[in-house]
Amino acid sequence: MRVRYFAWLRERVGESSETVQTDAATVRELVDDLSGREERYALAFADLSAVRVAVDEELADLAAPLSGVREVAFFPPMTGG
Repeated sequence: MRVRYFAWLRERVGESSETVQTDAATVRELVDDLSGREERYALAFADLSAVRVAVDEELADLAAPLSGVREVAFFPPMTGG
């Protein structure tokens, strides 16, 4: 699946997107897998309260299933103005 990173998550991971092979069943398991890879991922996901997620371009939460998903995007909370 394609994993995309936006804003400060992109800066910490060092990539805007990547293709990931995973057996993760949920977004949370994907985060755990990524965080275990390298320190840069662990830093990006250190405070999950500051991370939002979209699964196939729909807002989701960490419990969202990944079966059949083509894209997961991580980004900071958005504010209006």
